[in-house]
Formats: sequence, C-alpha cells, structure tokens
Amino acid sequence: MLGTTVIIPTALVPQMGGGNEEKAKVIQTLLFVAGLNTLLQSYFGTRLPAVIGGSYTFVAPTISIILSGRWEDPDPVSRFKKIMRATQGALIVASTLQIVLGFSGLWRNVVRFLSPLSAVPLVSLVGFGLYEFGFPGVAKCVEIGLPQLVLLVIFSQYLAHLIRRGKNIFDRFAVLFTVAIVWIYAHLLTVGGAYNGTPPKTQASCRTDRAGLIDGAPWIRVPYPFQWGPPSFDAGEAFAMMMAAFVALVESTGGFIAITRYASATPLPPSVLSRGVGWQGIGILLSGLFGTGNGSSVSIENAGLLALTRVGSRRVVQISAGFMIFFSILGKFGAVFASIPASIVGALYCIFFAYVGVGGLSFLQFCNLNSFRTKFILGFSIFLGLSVPQYFNEYTVIAGYGPVHTSGRWFNDMVNVPFSSEAFVAGILAYFLDNTMHKKDSQVRKDRGKPWWDKFKSFKTDTRSEEFYSLPFNLNKYFPSV
Repeated sequence: MLGTTVIIPTALVPQMGGGNEEKAKVIQTLLFVAGLNTLLQSYFGTRLPAVIGGSYTFVAPTISIILSGRWEDPDPVSRFKKIMRATQGALIVASTLQIVLGFSGLWRNVVRFLSPLSAVPLVSLVGFGLYEFGFPGVAKCVEIGLPQLVLLVIFSQYLAHLIRRGKNIFDRFAVLFTVAIVWIYAHLLTVGGAYNGTPPKTQASCRTDRAGLIDGAPWIRVPYPFQWGPPSFDAGEAFAMMMAAFVALVESTGGFIAITRYASATPLPPSVLSRGVGWQGIGILLSGLFGTGNGSSVSIENAGLLALTRVGSRRVVQISAGFMIFFSILGKFGAVFASIPASIVGALYCIFFAYVGVGGLSFLQFCNLNSFRTKFILGFSIFLGLSVPQYFNEYTVIAGYGPVHTSGRWFNDMVNVPFSSEAFVAGILAYFLDNTMHKKDSQVRKDRGKPWWDKFKSFKTDTRSEEFYSLPFNLNKYFPSV
C-alpha cells in the first residue's frame, strides 16, 4: 500500500498548503480508511482478496480544486483545510454514483454483456496502462530502484526454484526480503552522505529521511470523520469528481476480474461484482467523510501481488487490513515505513502491473484469434487505449491544461479525466464494438468466448459460487445474489 498511500499525499498536500504534519496525518488517514474499506469489501462486497486503497484516477479533479483560485488564504494551514473540505464534499457527492449503480443492480446489467474478448483490453490496460509509474519511477533513483528490481526477479523467479527447501519462502516473501535489503542499503547511502549536496529532486527520490514524516507524525492518533472541519460543496467540482468515480469504476471492474483469476476463484457473477461496486462506493464515501484527499478503488498493485506470491486467501488480506489500521493509528511506526524511497515502489510496480496486464491477456485462450473480427476489436481498442491517453497527457504536460480547455474547469475535467485513462478508453471501446458488431452469428458467439463465460452468468449456475462469494453470517438469506 505504500505506493499510492505515500506518493499521492506527498504530491497533493504541499500544493494544498499543508506541511509535514498535515502530510503525515493525511497518510495516516488514507491508510486507516484503506484498512476499513478492505475489511468491508472482503466481508460484504465481492468477498475477493481485494485491497481497496487510494487511486491515481482522483488526483486530477483534486488538483483542479486546488487550482480553482477560490482558496487564497495567507495562512497555509487554513488554506489546506479549506481545500481538503472542498475535496471531501466532492467525494461525498461522487460516491453516490457507485453506490447507486452497484446496489441498484444497474452495473450488474452492464457487466452481463461483457465477454472474454472485451475483457482482454480492459484488464490488460488496467495493468499495462500504468507503465508510466514503473521504470520512470525506478529511474528517479536508479542506484536504488534497479537493484530492487533485479533482486525481486532473482528472489521470486530464480531462488524459489534453485533452493527447493525455501521454495514457498522465496515465492511468498520475495517482496519483504528484497525491500528490507534495499531499504537498508538506501539508508546506509543516506547516512553515509552519498546524497549530501545533490539536487533537491535527487534527495527527494533517494533519501530515506527526506519526507519529514517521522517528526511530523504523532505517536498515537485515531483518524475520525470531519477531522478537517465540515465539508463544503460545489456542483461543478462534484460533477468532475463523479466522472473520476465512473472512470475508477470501470478500472476497478478490470481489477476485480484480474483478482478473480489470480485468487483461483470462478469468474465473478455479475450480481456479486455489482455488490462489490456498491461497497466501493461506500469506500469513496468514507474517504470523503474522513478526509483522505483521494477516492478509493481496487489496489492494482495488490492484484499483481496475488500473482507473485500465489496466495489468494481472503483471510490474509483481512489480517493485512488489520495491520494497515494498526500502523495508521501508531503514527511513528507508519512514518518509518513511509520513508522507503519511491524508486523501490517503482521497481515493485514493474512486476505487479505486468502480472495484472498479462492476467487480461490470459482471456485470449477463450477467444478465436483467427477471426478478423476478434483481431480488429483487440487491435483497435488496445491501440487507441494507449494512443488517446498519450495525446491527452502529452498535451497537458506541454500546455499546462488538457485538450478540452473552456472557462468551466469542472467541464474540462469531465472530459479530460476519462480520456487520460488507458483502461477506460480501451475497455469502453472494446465493450461497444464487441456488443454492436454482427454478434448474433453463432460462430461469432464462440469467437467472443461467450460459451465459456455463460456458465458463470448467475450466482446459482456453478456450485462453487457459494464457496467463493456467499456473504458471511447467513446474510445471503436476506441479500440473495442472482
């Protein structure tokens, strides 16, 4: 969780006007809410071993709120709180989208038309689409990031097979072993003065004491709702955040499907996926109430971790959620872990996101790759899924604003945010083409992989659904899945 939990507040809080103390509190709050949401999702949502954490998708509308010009205040901490309360209001309103779509069953009706063919671009680009956070993150401090990447590959892919007795140990604890080794190495470089006199950018990426979080974090602090004050509401900002919530919804659908594959569960029945989306909406609501400055969605890095460790246990994720809550309350302990250099996280992303991407490609085994219809849908959706966001992101970097640039900042975000998401563009395009291009032919149905997927169309068609997805405490009797 350290990637999104630390990187997002580190980027946003200083822009809001907050200092190290505020940054530490936001990181604590984000980790605390992530632990709560993960427990709720694993008990009452999809019941998959899915971690629910911060999402990069919500960063753009948050920055838009920061830049709106409505929060000028000579006191930076007062400005921080005003912006945080505006973000809270937008998140609270935006959460209703996923809550309504999920619990009403509307998303269930959408997902029923998903096929293995249209799932390939969606799930693949949920992973591969995050390539910009991989090696570019490693390269920010290559003397730390590259050893982490090489060691992780050696521990997880080579030592696990060379040393038979330690096979499960190296498989399951490769991340912990390698992060600990490289973290100590990075700390020795820091205290040895390797980065003294280097540019501030290098120090921020490489030093283990750069964040000022340990000093700023209290020993014990329990995050609570409305800790920054009562939320404020603005219709335009709420609409922009709602669009980000919809993009996160599409990306999370791909994340849930990838987790299903790596947890060795049967494909998600549409009603269970819809239930999970509803609880994810509750997660965004909690993010708004507690004031994390960021919305919640499925943690893609943890979906990749399932593949790396080969541990798809719901109980393991629930225990992990307990640790997340524990470390968020004991602020100093959490701050120590937050001192891990970002380049180490970038190296982990190279493996985790790759696994998620290839999890999407694995659905090709159910499709007919000799069909030109299949080739067109796959090629066109994946290519535009990479190409369109590349244009939007390049334009934003050069011009300082997106291609859609009107006087209404909220309207700009509503268009620019979805088209900057690789998974959203590819998934929506593949879904549309797959469900509109001469699909009634029986051969086309086989080409799409529908006969395989149909076996899991409802909760009761496979006896294993009860084992994987039934609610605890006999709640299925009151909230039956269809």
